[in-house]
Amino acid sequence: MTVEMSEQDTEKQRKRLIFRSWHRGTREMDLLMGSFADKFVSGFPQADLDLYDEILNHSDPDLYNWITGKEDVPANYMNPVMEKLVAHSFSAS
Repeated sequence: MTVEMSEQDTEKQRKRLIFRSWHRGTREMDLLMGSFADKFVSGFPQADLDLYDEILNHSDPDLYNWITGKEDVPANYMNPVMEKLVAHSFSAS
């Protein structure tokens, strides 16, 4: 029962992260973060879900600048999930 509850909690977290990714506040960030979440969040292990949750707490202007390469990601925010996000290529097609 404990394992099942944990899996339910993980699925709730995945859904919450995907929702937050698609509802950032600007259409550009919705598309960048939402497309990333749709592609990767379902396969993330718990540790990566937690890292992505932390990433979503950053402001849209900071994230946009980091993702688009206008600014370097500060070293203390760089982690495997952030690396994957920066490398993610969004395509509207």
